[in-house]
Amino acid sequence: MITLTTDFGLRSPYVGEMKIAMLRLNRKAVIVDVSHSVERHSVLEGSFVMESAVKYSPEGTVHVGVIDPGVGTERRAIVVEGNQFLVLPDNGLATLPLRHIGAKRAWEIDPERVKLFTGREVSPTFHGRDVFGPVGVLLDSGIEPGELGREIPLDSLIKLDVEPVRRGNLWDLRVIYVDDFGNVVLNLEDFGEPRAVELIDLNLRVPYLRTYGMVKTGELLALRGSHGYLEIAVNRGSASERLGLKIGDRVRVRLIR
Repeated sequence: MITLTTDFGLRSPYVGEMKIAMLRLNRKAVIVDVSHSVERHSVLEGSFVMESAVKYSPEGTVHVGVIDPGVGTERRAIVVEGNQFLVLPDNGLATLPLRHIGAKRAWEIDPERVKLFTGREVSPTFHGRDVFGPVGVLLDSGIEPGELGREIPLDSLIKLDVEPVRRGNLWDLRVIYVDDFGNVVLNLEDFGEPRAVELIDLNLRVPYLRTYGMVKTGELLALRGSHGYLEIAVNRGSASERLGLKIGDRVRVRLIR
């Protein structure tokens, strides 16, 4: 199985072109579209979306991610191997999914080697179609990563700054995702069961509850979201719009026990 996460959108032909290039190599490939609606160039959002797929995928799944504002530059195209594979640009996109695959080795993809399998030229502006997608299919078909590039140190991969920081009884957090409902996902896991959550800079205290419908329509709450992160929500409304929060914003939080 191969998953795809991109910021291509669905109006342009890019997703279709990428999948056609992949199916040319193996018409029986099982391709799962995780999302093609990641905010343009948002590596942080893409990392969260890829992590969401990785957490629930079986061993051997190949995850292809293309949020690649540096396409065609000196940034590396990479494969990471663990109990699952990641195929993506080395721009921090691997940060969150890396936590779940038991990563063992990494390779820098050589487009010239990929061309030997595809027989196609590589566009400097569309590596999703000409490099990442085909590499995903080749790995899924049993080709060894070493046939596609040179091994590189795992600790050389670029990482995003997504670790929560604790300062006394405050947490310095970041918004790592806002879903289509306007729910705001913060980068804090394993935080227990507080009674309430204070959003310090917004001068707000919201109740911590199990699910959205436990407050009245239009009211704020905090909860553990379906992916295990602290989430701020509005029942049948948008916490992002209400609070003016977007991906990447810093949020100071106090957990009230």
